[in-house]
This record gives sequence, C-alpha cells and structure tokens, in this order.
Amino acid sequence: MPHGTYRLQLHKRFTLDDAAGIAPYLAALGVSDCYTSPIFRATEGSTHGYDVCDHNEIGPELGGAGAYARFVAALRAHALAHLVDFVPNHMGISTASNPWWRDVLENGPCSVSARFFDIDWEPAEAPLRNKVLLPILGDQYGLTLERGELHLVFDGGQLELDYGGQRLPINPRQTPMVYRLGLDGLRERPGASDEDVVEFEQILALLQDMPPYTVSTPEAIEQRQRAKDTARQRLGALAARSAAIRAHIDAAVARANGTPGDPRSFDVLHELLEALPYRLASWRTAADEINYRRFFDINTLAGVRVEDPVVFDAIHALLKALIADGLVSGVRIDHPDGLFDPATYFADLRQLAGGDDRAPLYVLAEKILSAGEPLPDDWQVDGTTGYDVLNDIANLFVDGRHSRRLRTIYQRFTGRSDSWRVVCQRSKRLIMDTAMASELSVLADALERLSNASRQWRDFTRHSLRDALVALVACFPVYRTYITMRGWSERDEAVIDEALACARRSNPAVESTVFDFLRGVLLPGGEGHEAQRHFAMKLQQYTAPVQAKGVEDTAFYRYNMLLALNEVGGDPSSAGRTPAQFHAAIQARAAARPYAMTATATHDTKLGEDTRARIAAISERPEDWHRAVGRWARLARGARSAVYGDRAPDRNDEYRFYQVLAGVWPPEPLEAPVPERAPADLVERLQQYMDKATREAKLHTSWINPNKAYDAATRRFVEDVLTGEPAPAFLAQFVPFARRLARAGAANSLSQLVIKVAAPGVPDFYQGTELWDLTLVDPDNRRPVDFEARARLARELAPLVQAARAGSADAAAGVAALLAGWPDGRIKLFTTLAALGLRREHRALFLDGQYVPLDVRAPKGAAAIAFARVLDSATVIAIAPTLTRDLCDDGFAAGECWKDAEIALPPALHGSTLINVLTGERHATDCDDDGMPCVRLAGVLRTLPVALLITYHPESDPGVAGTNPPDLG
Repeated sequence: MPHGTYRLQLHKRFTLDDAAGIAPYLAALGVSDCYTSPIFRATEGSTHGYDVCDHNEIGPELGGAGAYARFVAALRAHALAHLVDFVPNHMGISTASNPWWRDVLENGPCSVSARFFDIDWEPAEAPLRNKVLLPILGDQYGLTLERGELHLVFDGGQLELDYGGQRLPINPRQTPMVYRLGLDGLRERPGASDEDVVEFEQILALLQDMPPYTVSTPEAIEQRQRAKDTARQRLGALAARSAAIRAHIDAAVARANGTPGDPRSFDVLHELLEALPYRLASWRTAADEINYRRFFDINTLAGVRVEDPVVFDAIHALLKALIADGLVSGVRIDHPDGLFDPATYFADLRQLAGGDDRAPLYVLAEKILSAGEPLPDDWQVDGTTGYDVLNDIANLFVDGRHSRRLRTIYQRFTGRSDSWRVVCQRSKRLIMDTAMASELSVLADALERLSNASRQWRDFTRHSLRDALVALVACFPVYRTYITMRGWSERDEAVIDEALACARRSNPAVESTVFDFLRGVLLPGGEGHEAQRHFAMKLQQYTAPVQAKGVEDTAFYRYNMLLALNEVGGDPSSAGRTPAQFHAAIQARAAARPYAMTATATHDTKLGEDTRARIAAISERPEDWHRAVGRWARLARGARSAVYGDRAPDRNDEYRFYQVLAGVWPPEPLEAPVPERAPADLVERLQQYMDKATREAKLHTSWINPNKAYDAATRRFVEDVLTGEPAPAFLAQFVPFARRLARAGAANSLSQLVIKVAAPGVPDFYQGTELWDLTLVDPDNRRPVDFEARARLARELAPLVQAARAGSADAAAGVAALLAGWPDGRIKLFTTLAALGLRREHRALFLDGQYVPLDVRAPKGAAAIAFARVLDSATVIAIAPTLTRDLCDDGFAAGECWKDAEIALPPALHGSTLINVLTGERHATDCDDDGMPCVRLAGVLRTLPVALLITYHPESDPGVAGTNPPDLG
C-alpha cells in the first residue's frame, strides 16, 4: 500500500521524461507513489489524456514506450512506485487515432469493432437505424455539402471523406458508384491496357459483392473484412502502376465532389454519403438524436462496452502486462459510475492482476459519494479517490453556526431565494432537456416497449413515460444505484423509493400510477424480468452523468452562497462539520476502507485547496463580509453594463466574483502598500474563470449558445474593477480585507494539511500544492508547475526538518521565521516535508494504526480537531485548529489565544514528554481536573498553529540536532 501519492498531469508539454526528472524531488518530499494521469495513446494534442484512443500503446506525445521505461527506472531508483489512471468507460473517437472507431464508421454493425462501443443500432428514428449519428459539422449538412466542404480523397487504395482536415472512411461496398463515373471512356485513355481495365472491373465487382454493412453475423463480418482488405490492396497496387487507372479515379472523384454553386453536381456525393454506416450532421443535433453513449455530453468521447469479456480483454492487454511486470502497482479507475456493472468490472480487474496469486494491486475508484452514501460493499477496491473526505475536511473550517446568516446575506445581495434542492432539480432538468436529451429518448423508447408488453400498463403514452423519467432522475439523491442482473441492495431500493417520493411531490400534475409502473420496472418482484433489469442498468448509466452535468457543472455555478461548499460531492445546503461529526465520518471510513485516498485537491476540483480554505474563513465573520461586499459593490457600480436591459454581470455572478477574488488574491503582508492596479496575470485568470462560471451556470450565456454581449460585459467588469477607473478606490477597500482573510486561510490550510497526512487513508498531493495552491477550476489548476524551485526550497528546508524531527532547541526559531514569512509558501512546504517524513518513517502506524478521537476543551467559539494514531506502543497526536477567528483575528492562533484550552490524552501517555516534530519543542504532559493526562494548547501551539506530537525517550536523545531522531512508543 502507498503511504503517500503525488499526482502529475501528463501531456505533450510535460512528458514521461519530464516526470522522470522530478523523481528525486518526489522521493525527498516523502511520498511513495507517483500517481499519473492516463499514459495511453490519446487524441492528438490532448491536454489531459482522458480521450484514450488506444489503451494498448503508451502515448507517443508522452514519449512512447521508451520514455515510459525511463520513467519507471527513475522511480525505482528512488524507491517510488507508479499509480496509473485508467479509463475503461469511454474512448476518444478521433478517426486518425482510434482504429476501432474508424472500423465502426466504415463497416457499421458488420465491423469487428461494433461490439466495442455502446451504440443503439435500432433507434426510434428510422433514418438512423443501423447508422451512427456523427454530429461533427459546423453547419447544416446540406449547406456544408453544397459549399464543397465535404470532398472525397483517394488515398492508399481507398476512398476517404475529408472534412476540414479530418479523414473519415467510406463504405467500400458503395464506392463503385464513384469509380464507375466515366468508366465507358476508360479504355480510350492513353496507356489503359485491357489487363488493367479488367483488373479494375474485377475489383469493383469484389467491392459490390461484399456483404452489406447491415448484416452482422460472424460469417458476414469475416467475409466483408477479407473482401475490403483485398480490394484495397489490389486497387492501391493497380493505381500505383497504371497512370491511366489513377487518372480515371482522380477524374471520377473530382466529378463526384461537385462544384459549389451547382447543387445538382453534388447528387452523387450525397447518394454516397447516405449509404454510409454513419450520418453526418450539425453538432447541434447531438443533444436530440445522438445514438451512441457518450461520456457526459461530449460527442468526441464514446462509451465502451467493457462488460463484454472480449472488449475487457482487448482494452486491458497492455495494463495487464504492466501489472504483471511490476511496473504498475496501483490503478485509479476513472468514472466507474459510467460502467454497466461496476462490481463485476472490479472483480474482473482483480482477476486480471492475478487474483490471490500476486501481491495485491492497489485499486481506487473515482466514485463521487453523496452525503451519507457508502461505497458499495461488493466493489473490490481499496477506496475512493477522496472527494468524500475532502468535503468532510473542508467543512471543518466552515462555521455552521452562521449558515443561516450567510444564506440571508446571499439572498439579499442577489435576490435569489431558491433552495439548493430546487436549484439542483432545475439544473438537472435543463441538462435532460438539452445536452442529454438524446440519451433520455433512448430510455423513454425502451420504457415504452416495456409498457406496451404489459396489459396492465400499456396505456401509458411515450410522453407520460418520458415525463416520469425526468421527474425521477431530477430527484435522484445520489449519482446512481447499482442494480444488476443478480438483483439489488436495500440501499438501492431506499434510493429509488426516496427519488420516487420526491418525484410525486414535485410533480403533482403527473399521473401517480406512472410512478408505480416505474417502480415495478426498476424493482420487479419474482424471478425473470431480464428486460426490466437491463433497463434499470441502462438508466443507472444515465443518472450519473445527469448528476455530474446538472449539479457539478450547472448548479454549483448558480448557487453561490459560500463557494467553499461547492465542491465535487459536496452539499452547499449543509454548512459546517463539528469535530464529533468529523470523527464519526473518519472512523466509519477507516473501518470500511482504511487505505482509501485522502485528497484535498485534484485536477477536477472546483477550487484550489488553499483558495477553498480562505473562502471557508468568510463563514467565521459573516457581518464583516456583509459590510465589505456592500462597499465593494457600490465602488464597482460604474463597471457594470446594461445588456438587453439587464445588468451584467448580474448580482449572483458578481457575488461569485468577490469570493474568488478574495480566494486567489496574492498572499502578501498586512502592512504592504496597497496597489492601485491588480496584476495583469491575475486579471486574465479571473476573466477566464468568470467566462467558464457564467457559461456553466447557463442562465445568461452557455457554451452551446454564447451570449457575446454578456460575456464581454463580464470580462470588462473584471478588468475595470481591477485595473480601470474604479480600481484604486476598490482595491483600497478590498485589499486589507483580503489580506486578513488570507492569513486566516493560511492557518486553515496548515490544519487541513496536518489532518490529511495524519488521518487514516493514503494522502494525495496534487501537483504543485506543496506551496500555496491559490488556483481555480481547470484549466487554471493545470498550469505549469515550477518543480525546480520546489526542489531547491526542499533542499534548503531539509536541515530544519531534521532539526525539528530530532527535537533540537534551535528548530523553533527557524519555524517561527518561516511562519512570519508565510506569503512565500515555505511554511506549507516545510510542514509537508516534516509530516510526510514522519509518515514514511512510521508507515505501519499511519496505515494500520487505530484512530482515537481526542477531546479538545477550548474557549467558546473556537474549535480544533485532535486525534491520536496508535499502533502497539507507538502513538502520534495530531492537533489542528479549525475555527479560530474568535480567538485570533489573524488566524495564526498564537499560544496565548489558547491559554485556557487543553486536550485530553490517552492514559498510556501519563507522565510522558512529547516532541512536536513540526517545531522541535518538547512538552510535558499535565493532568486535568480528573487526573487524566492532557496537554495545554497554549504551549503546544506557541510557535506554529498546528502540531504533530510523538513521545520522547531520553535514552535515545543524541544531543545533536538532525541525527538519530527518537523512535515512537
């Protein structure tokens, strides 16, 4: 099991060789595993790797197999392992990179690869039967055709269709309609021999006689494959040796391509395109008619039928070899909720890795758990990637006592009073009506067939069934259920009943019996019912992306009360966690999945971990925030514009802007001069962020239908407020508040870091976050990372880390100096190095040790988390203040702020001396009023606002800082 992981985003500007180059730094940092984004061949130019086109080739843009070998060698040289991201749910469908998809487009159901993709070959729309809708055109099909933007190319013995540089295959059985144009004059061409003409005609006959693409028997697939390959080779060879034949083909192709301005000249090309196994269409048709399952609503990512054993074996061949060779020690499975049967998939993955015959494979599921939702018991995984614990940790720094006041401030500023539940339902309905309407239509068709098959329920119309599905999915409280052909769990039944009850309440105009029918389909009684269960399993593949698109990518940008709560898997209507709630959640997680990942930032989080920690601090002083936002809005009034009679940005978007501006304002000392203009790069980042946020909200503008006037007004608002005429007055009011908030946020961040490293699970560090992570949503959080600077700082801090670990009396002064200079981020890197170093040295304690909540007795209004990790005689105590601004306005919680606070310790520590490995300071345990051992926070937190305490043994004290640090226990 890893004891710590470090996540890297690979792409052509940061390759496997680049990753190999930072292996020494990762080892020095203290992690055990380098955790990478997908390494397999992706669409050319991919910036993330999730559009995998070939699972069985290391990405050429990442350096290929040679670079991977060098990468693994570098990791091994520094005792590091490789945890890889794997994408089994979908593939990128670039015809230049994905041979399976190209095969489908060329041969339809009669292709070898047809079984690989989740395609509905029998949709309700007759024109699409046995075809794939290909919504890639920038305009209507007919207009695109008659402008000459679609044209044939003869290359390598076959015809291809070129559209804007993208090459698409042509159904070979229909190509003779082009090759025969002007065929009567072929024999008169100079150099055309009878032998060549006969060969040409025989090839055309071979093409015409191959099985049609609509026949999908194994015999037809084999015969068609053989015939087209033979014809392609023969025609390529013939065209290469006979100039006359090549000239004829070129002339025929030119004639078929038509002449712009002469619509009739495109008749042959149109007839040919209509005979393809795919139907070209405008990209706008995808929402209503697309008939292949996509990843969310992304047309270029097609769902894969990994539940088919042949498909599973095919896409996992290289991964299996990497695991068998010991090159990959762990796998993160991307979006398992998109899979038809996740439990079976994970069981198959374990078998692929050797079952019980090999060392265990570390397997993580990128599963988003909603509040209180457990990970399915039958998933053979070590845990999730950590969004659940991310939200538990983030909520520790949100003062739930002020949640009602925060909501009131938000509602008064924006004029929006809709509850979070209503916002979610409306957002999900919007997605079902637009981006994912086609998938809904497929489900409604299937449900209608089930209805028609029952004499009891056959009178339901397709429209009423569709409405019932929309109502149910809009009310779904989780991403999906996990019904299989084997049955369902009590949890599945409870989720469906909760969603149906909500749907009935929310849709009183819908006939109630349709929900009875829907429940009977999803949870049928008795034996059999294969069709009903198949429908339920397909519905599950729909509810998850609707939840993701409706909540994560829409509602989170509409409901802006406190953005620290708007995180993947989060619930903005539930503000704050008490220490007791946090302890209960962590204990349950440790009991169920002790090796699950603990993350505080990922490539998909909505805010950087330190941005989130800053914004959370707003909750501790809502009145200060209320007054500040009011002042800022008045000063920024002149920067707003009128767009079609409405203000731009609207009050809701403006409220979001102030939060993110406070969250990412550069860290700087309180006493530094206030600038009259914001940094140019910050302005650009915020403009890009607001572009994304307003389009994701889909209220005034969107990606599909941009409102250019609103977009421009919002960008202009950001620029004017930060650099224009209002800027000096605005910044004079804003910057002092932002600086105070930043100090409180920095204290929160250090606490967050200590909790992540010391709590049960495997802590993960997203690239670059060992210094302050003041980033926003992607692409902002995927900017280049300066690893050289981080490595240099780590080397400089190493002696201080060792001194603190050894209990040197000189260490505290050095740590205090780092804290005084907190804006440069070194204090966070130092804490990371010290905490991970302790974890690496005592791996078993942190992986398998008991989690013991400790009672914190603090003044009213303040809160801190404290817990012990105990294994045999070894003990580590973590202390992390969470709500501190009632004690210390600057957030650093100096020792005097905690003069009346104490933490009760395990009885075994009675009379012990403790060393804070973050400062080197030694602390004698005291006794509380009940005679139980305790430690006073005024002493423990006098230098640094967090602590990691271990027991000190005088007999092991070397008397020299940095050598032979004392052991635990």
